[in-house]
Amino acid sequence: MSQLEIKDLHVSIEDKEILKGLSLTVKQGEIHAIMGPNGTGKSTLAYTLMGHPNYTVTSGEVLLDGENVLEMEPDERSRHGLFLAFQYPVAIPGVTVANFLRSAINARRRAENPEDKGMPIPEFRKMLKEKMDMLRMDHNFAGRYLNDGFSGGEKKRAEILQMATLKPRFAILDETDSGLDIDALRVVSEGVNALAGTELGVLVITHYQRLLNYIKPQFVHVMMDGRIVESGGPDLALHLEEHGYDWLREKTAEEAA
Repeated sequence: MSQLEIKDLHVSIEDKEILKGLSLTVKQGEIHAIMGPNGTGKSTLAYTLMGHPNYTVTSGEVLLDGENVLEMEPDERSRHGLFLAFQYPVAIPGVTVANFLRSAINARRRAENPEDKGMPIPEFRKMLKEKMDMLRMDHNFAGRYLNDGFSGGEKKRAEILQMATLKPRFAILDETDSGLDIDALRVVSEGVNALAGTELGVLVITHYQRLLNYIKPQFVHVMMDGRIVESGGPDLALHLEEHGYDWLREKTAEEAA
């Protein structure tokens, strides 16, 4: 069983420290949720894990089955099994969803074997239809330009389709619920739940309990001031929904004193 281990991670952007010693371990088959107020570093963690160049790691490690992914380029991290679903996916006019996904799959195959000629089109079409059926998506979706003119829910469903197609070992969902109405949230969550299982570890980053009504985590963590200050089970998210974060700020201040 694979595991993603974040050890004492310190990250800065433009010389301002954002993550201040964050540690967390996620195993395949587990769903972890990270919650916390705005500005605590949740998205910084997501982008750092995937190698965004604006974020500078000053110390710490991120180990995927013992290999330090911080030494890898973003595409290499993806090939090793990391996937990031963006909070605000970018539109790519002129590139269909199907062409984008086939190009991503073939890039992975050629990285492993430069002589690989790519997935044959009939095989790819069959696989894509199976994934879209599993996610209850209209097959016409594959012919649309990626995220171009998509609603918020369609953009997030496209991200989940990418996840289904690329089959990562660990998926990081950065505020996937952002901008979604209840119906779109339910559809996207059903897609994540359809993919969750023993071969996928999920790290859900969210502000709100409502997403966790649909994607059920076994572990909930609270980030404040660039580190995890509290961990627990699903009841912790319910407690935060009812009481907010002030009690935790007070507890953290008392412990620091």
